[in-house]
Order: sequence, then C-alpha cells, then structure tokens
Amino acid sequence: MLRFIVNRLISSVFILLIIAAVAFFIIQLPPGDFADVYKRELVVLGGQSEEDAEIAANELRDRYGLRDPLPVQYANWIAGIVLRGEFGFSFRYQTDVGDLIAQRLPRTIGIALAAHAISSLVGIALGIYAANRQYSLADNLSAVFAFIATSVPRFSLALIFLYLLVFQFGQEHVSSMFSPQFRHAPWSVAKALDLIQHIWPVVFIAGFGGVARNLRVMRGNLLDVLNQQYVTTARSKGLHERRVLNRHAVPNALHPIIAYQGTVFPYMLQGELEAALVFGLPTMAPMFAEALLKEDIYISGSIMLLYGILLVLGNFIADLALGVLDPRISYS
Repeated sequence: MLRFIVNRLISSVFILLIIAAVAFFIIQLPPGDFADVYKRELVVLGGQSEEDAEIAANELRDRYGLRDPLPVQYANWIAGIVLRGEFGFSFRYQTDVGDLIAQRLPRTIGIALAAHAISSLVGIALGIYAANRQYSLADNLSAVFAFIATSVPRFSLALIFLYLLVFQFGQEHVSSMFSPQFRHAPWSVAKALDLIQHIWPVVFIAGFGGVARNLRVMRGNLLDVLNQQYVTTARSKGLHERRVLNRHAVPNALHPIIAYQGTVFPYMLQGELEAALVFGLPTMAPMFAEALLKEDIYISGSIMLLYGILLVLGNFIADLALGVLDPRISYS
C-alpha cells in the first residue's frame, strides 16, 4: 500500500502539470489579452483616445510579461506556484490570485461537499430501495426520476428556482450568503439557519443530478450482486433477507460506486458553479466567469488547476477507500 501511495503521488504531479498546461493554453486561445480589454475600457469608460489607450495597454503588457511566449508565461506561472506559493497576479482585482481563491474557496468547497454528501446518501439509499423492489412501482418511479434529473440542465433549473424564490415567494438577498443583519454578526444558531436559508437552492441544484446518478449506479450494481451465487447460498441457509442485503449484497455493490465517487466531487463543483453563477453568490463561480470574459488568465488557470487537483485527489481517496473496504484488493 505504501508503494502504491508513493507511486500515485509521483504520477499525480506529472498529471497536474499536464492539466495545468492544457488549461493555461486553452484559456489563451481566444484572440487578444487582458490589455485589449483594458484598452477598450479606457476608451469607452475613461474617455481616452485610441493612441493613449494603446500606450497604456502596452505598458500593462510589459509590466506583466504578456508579450512573452506562452511557454515562458506558463513556466513562470508554475515556478511561482511551486517555489513561492503564488498563483499569479490578477489584473482585474490587482491582487494575488491565491488571496482571492483563499477568500472564496471555503464557501465553494462547503457548498459542494454538502451537495456531494446529500446526493451520495440519498442516491445510494434510493438505489438500494429500488433494487430490492425490481420492476415494482417504486422501481419504475425511480427510473423516471433518474431520467428527468439527469436531463434537466442545472442552469435552467437555477433560473426556475430564482424566479420562484424572488417573484413568487418574495425572498430577498438571494445573491448573498447571509441577510444584512447577519453578515458581520458572530456565529450563532440564527446565523447558521440564515445561511442554510440562502444556500439550500444551490446545494439542491448542485446535488440534484448526483442523486440520480448515484441511484442508477447503486441500483445496477446491487441487482448484479443479488444474482450472484453466494447471495443465493446465504438465502438458502435461511438468513433473513435484510441480513443478506445489508451484510452480503450491499458491501460488495459499493465497490463500483466508491470508485465512481472519485469523479463526482468535481462534478458537484461544476454544479455549484452553474447555480451560484445564476444566484450571484460570492463563491468562485462568478469570479471564474468574469475572469474568462476579461481574460484574467491567472485566475482562470488557477481555478482550472484546482479542479484538476480535486479530480486527482478524489480518485486517489476512492482507491484508498476501496482498499479499506475490500482487503482482497491488492495494490502491489
């Protein structure tokens, strides 16, 4: 196991470097750079002439090395992350990208973890319930639910929720994590309840599709396990059906779904991004979208790299969990 962990950590470094390179070059594919955006703002909003705005844009390019070849810019960015722990300088916010991410990452991770936990627990429970009642009304209804939940775009679902909350139920401050009276107040039960009141739509939307996916995976795996010979043997010995299900079938059916969890957390982050973007919550989603529009390359690249880290970390934890759950699995 120790050898496996070391090998995975070493390979993860190279994987993350490749992910960072692909992300960095892709976000620079659109023509122009932040200096062009800066120039347009100087002309449109600042009232400067084209010549003065071009001079200011060129000064910006020289100051931040935007004229350098892309491999040089990428190497400088990676060197700053590895050697100094700096994720680059945000042209838009005029501060270190690491500080911006540190402010918003806990909120984003918290919402994504809540959505992940709810989708996993509810989806697995519904999958077990449906598999144990194959072809029943409950099983057919779960199939319909899974089809709808995986088909509805989360962006559209967020727009529907926003309309209902604002225009039908009159909820205020939907684009904030807290009501005004709780923003700077110390933590209390009332503040926690106010937080839940503001973020539950995003948690629900981010985890809605995950419930359906976990349901389908768990149902299919459990149906396969229930047809295995050792389950038939356990039943022939007179064991209660609940004991057969909980002690023999479910633990073995969890193997594929645990491996599947390694890719789910980035999916939850994506769902949080779409929902939080519609609701305007102060998470990484609005900042990421604005960085893409304004070509703030170091914010975009750092967030893409962060998604890659979470994907690699999720698969690594899933592999370790499989080894703990099933001692038969060997990583030699």
